[in-house]
Amino acid sequence: MLEQIKNRVRELLEQNRISGFVGLIKEGGHIRPYLFTRADELDRLSIGHADSPVGDKGNEFHGFRRYPLNQVLIRLAKAFPEKTFSIFVRGCDERGLNEIFKWNQLKPDKVIPIGVSCPRELAEYCECAKPYPDALVAGDPVKGFRNKSVAQIRQLPLTDRFQYWRAAFDRCIKCYGCRDVCPMCFCNECSLEDEQLMHKPDLPPSNPIFHLTRAVHMAGRCIDCGLCSEACPAHIPLRTLYKEVQEILEEQFGYKTGYSQEERSPLNLLGPPPEGTG
Repeated sequence: MLEQIKNRVRELLEQNRISGFVGLIKEGGHIRPYLFTRADELDRLSIGHADSPVGDKGNEFHGFRRYPLNQVLIRLAKAFPEKTFSIFVRGCDERGLNEIFKWNQLKPDKVIPIGVSCPRELAEYCECAKPYPDALVAGDPVKGFRNKSVAQIRQLPLTDRFQYWRAAFDRCIKCYGCRDVCPMCFCNECSLEDEQLMHKPDLPPSNPIFHLTRAVHMAGRCIDCGLCSEACPAHIPLRTLYKEVQEILEEQFGYKTGYSQEERSPLNLLGPPPEGTG
């Protein structure tokens, strides 16, 4: 799998079709983002496999390391708008690119995604409905998994659901880790820093407005990558929260975030409601 990606990137670099490849390297026992600009650097390429054992531990799936590479690419594109870059993507990353294209943060003709299918154990852990990208270069497509975490909470009585989320939000220390790691947070001005909504001296916040505001903003944007939950030091099930928001959006509007480069989120449209909506 790794060799397939190396060969594809090497081909693009040698043909001068790209100025660089945004991927991952393993260095000093750690995996981190890296911009590959020469073919001889590809020996250091990683697809995120770490040395730690594979398995669910806390709020992180050990054995795989992932980063919001889309954010790196957005910054590169702003600094070098005339250049074309390639980027390593899994299924969720590609969904993010599709949404970012629609928000005019990147130009599709300046991006060449190189996709890899997630292994079954990672797809099952993520409860991912589509754990592979359309731009698949390495790996075989894995069948998607049902969203069990949301179903379990939906089975609870309304009062129990309220208490569940209230207890979760009460653990928040407002570190902004969920926002900072999110590949879909790219606003120049963040409403989560609006002092009329968020009083910065409050630690933790006195009410759930922080997470409810972010949940609304993630409707039609969340690509279900799970980086928010992995980054949360309070182990708040943020991924489950955003999955719930996305399920409501799909039920009400039939919209699947990131599955198309053309179809825009119904929450981003101006004018009369789309046909078929109440």
